[in-house]
Amino acid sequence: MQTQSKNTLDTSVTQFKYKLNSSLRKKEITVLQINLGKRCNLACSHCHVEASPKRTEELSAEICEQLISLIHKFPEIKIVDLTGGAPEMNYGFKALVEAGKSTGKQVIVRSNLTIYFENGFGDLPEYFAKHQLRIVASLPCYLSDNVDKMRGTGVFDSSIKALQWLNKLGYGKEPNLILDLVFNPQLPTGKNFSLAPEQSNLEQDYKKFLQEHFNIVFNNLFTITNLPVGRTKIHLERRKLYTSYLQFLESHFNPSTIEHLMCRDELSIDYLGNVYDCDFNQMMNLPAQTRNGEILTVAKLLEAGSLDLISEVQTAAYCYGCTAGWGSSCGGALL
Repeated sequence: MQTQSKNTLDTSVTQFKYKLNSSLRKKEITVLQINLGKRCNLACSHCHVEASPKRTEELSAEICEQLISLIHKFPEIKIVDLTGGAPEMNYGFKALVEAGKSTGKQVIVRSNLTIYFENGFGDLPEYFAKHQLRIVASLPCYLSDNVDKMRGTGVFDSSIKALQWLNKLGYGKEPNLILDLVFNPQLPTGKNFSLAPEQSNLEQDYKKFLQEHFNIVFNNLFTITNLPVGRTKIHLERRKLYTSYLQFLESHFNPSTIEHLMCRDELSIDYLGNVYDCDFNQMMNLPAQTRNGEILTVAKLLEAGSLDLISEVQTAAYCYGCTAGWGSSCGGALL
């Protein structure tokens, strides 16, 4: 495929598809992940979306209506996962939340926490609690220096205040108010590459530290590998580490992760209504394809009356990031 050869092939590593004993097959779709746009109040150093306050790309009214129709039409969608940018800043956020909740689906918001302190967004914590949204919040470390280094000066302190606010509303305490945190490793500055630590042990470290120092509680910690996409890719290329990092990820390939990859049962939708197998493919312009090689859009899914038009997941070298070690996904480690 032309797009793949331009953006994703790397001759320094084994093509990902050759690592598999068979093609990576799509399963029945149960997750709809929607990237509402690239507008964000932060510009994190590891952001694969390359979001920032300067970006203006966001969902249109037309695509939002199509997505609402999709959510209503397909009961097999169990999870509506809203991401960005800061999803809360982009057009259609609340409309999609309410479409998901009105149809009995779990709605996830991937929140950077600091957005609650921006003008016009102070109602979000109460709004989340009212609609019982599952919050998946970025906190790449429990130490302030590491967080501010990755996400910007003052982000750690704002994140702590936001978590305390959410706890007061019952998040992390009440069964229908789930609060999860996300860990990312620091970006490498040399060939000292590492994967995320074992998830359950690190979760206990997070819980102990945040409880003792800030009286914060939460439900789950998700460890996510930094894939060489977006700003992480730019960071690696500037330091001439991109190829070495890909080789490191390939050397830690774990075939046991394949069964659990998030790309197999989800559709990733961009703000233009295009369909991808995952958010990383979305950022690398590697669209999902039907069995006949047709590129999909939300409009085409609605017209076909089916979500299950894709037989094979599109893969690339960065897929080694999701299959290295314990594995990695939007829901944390795979094993």
